[in-house]
Amino acid sequence: MRLKEKIKENLQDQIDFNRLPAHIALIMDGNGRWAKQKGRLRTYGHKIGAESLTAVVRHAKKLGVKTISFFAFSTENWNRPKDEVDEIFRIVRKLIKDKKNSLIDSETKFMVIGERDRLDPDIVKDIEEIEEQTKDHTGFTINIALNYGGRGEIIAAVNKILADKLESIDEPTFRKYLQTASIPDPDLLIRTSGEQRLSNFMMYQCAYTELYFPKVHWPDFREKELEEAIIAYQKRDRRFGAIKG
Repeated sequence: MRLKEKIKENLQDQIDFNRLPAHIALIMDGNGRWAKQKGRLRTYGHKIGAESLTAVVRHAKKLGVKTISFFAFSTENWNRPKDEVDEIFRIVRKLIKDKKNSLIDSETKFMVIGERDRLDPDIVKDIEEIEEQTKDHTGFTINIALNYGGRGEIIAAVNKILADKLESIDEPTFRKYLQTASIPDPDLLIRTSGEQRLSNFMMYQCAYTELYFPKVHWPDFREKELEEAIIAYQKRDRRFGAIKG
């Protein structure tokens, strides 16, 4: 029995695989607090947090989730100490280089949202190469928000609409101007570490997203925690403003 099928068989009494969230978004919070609790530098938390990202991607794909998004670095995160910012981008650079070939060779589509003007040229080059070579992949999508801000994305979309001199727009038209135009809105947003806010992440897209706030810090969020989030999601009654009767 293939590993993916075995995992599903073991979880079939807990998870309805016909009602999986198609798109899961994650705010990876708590790296610094986790490291501090262990008497380590905040940068160590980011390093172990990268291992959680890899584990969650792998498990989400095995479970059958179609799209997964990670809030890796916000436009506000530039205000953090320079050594921490440098370490975050060292980790980002390493992850991209290490996973580059496997992403290109798989059925995974890779995309990055956010402004690229402040990113180092070598990171942008690798991102653009992977995006180009995976743009037609349809099996699974990994979306990384890097130097991203939800309000900034909305303002940029409005400016593009003004530049195109459209006299009026509707929601489907507006969505085409967002950086997430090629992927569905998140069904489930997970923010680790117990904080309960969006922090400028996908402000427009999360209008009807189910929110889940586990207290576990991101470095400790792995396969089991992802399963628990999906189980909690499936207990929700999603009405989208309507009344079921």
